[in-house]
Amino acid sequence: MSGGERRLLGRWGEAVAARELRRRGWSILAAGWQCRFGEIDLIAQDGRYICFVEVKLRRSAGFAQAREFVDRRKQERLRISAELFLAENPTELQPRFDVVEIYAPAGTATTDPEIHILENAF
Repeated sequence: MSGGERRLLGRWGEAVAARELRRRGWSILAAGWQCRFGEIDLIAQDGRYICFVEVKLRRSAGFAQAREFVDRRKQERLRISAELFLAENPTELQPRFDVVEIYAPAGTATTDPEIHILENAF
């Protein structure tokens, strides 16, 4: 898979995750927010929480669950990026880190992807 195809698939997964979060009543505050430390896939509000969401898309959990790819190094980059976001966008909301797992066996052609939302994942 080329880099362009990978990015397209990643954006598709983020759109699927955002749609599911909205369906559950969350507000999407930002998508693909970037800083010098990395990118936060989605920033959302769930009640009194500001959620920094990492979206992981896999074809299946056969090798490993999608959440397992959010390793310690990725978690640290997300924390630092979230701190920068909060410094630039002060809020009274409580921060939380979530992971959305999406399993799409046919990639973007998957009509009904399996979605798991792991609140307070790390």
